[in-house]
Amino acid sequence: METLKQEAIKAISKLPESANVDDMMYELYVIDKVKKGREAVEHGESISIEELKKEMQSW
Repeated sequence: METLKQEAIKAISKLPESANVDDMMYELYVIDKVKKGREAVEHGESISIEELKKEMQSW
């Protein structure tokens, strides 16, 4: 299993040479959000599609 640092280095190294700091920060942001989302699912802190649809109808 990759460490967070290894995952970040791998993601950044895939960016084109013309990438700027904002591009790098965005990649790290996405990695963080996906990681937190997976952890939330593992801990039962998510809602079902049906619950989401009901919630969206109230918008």
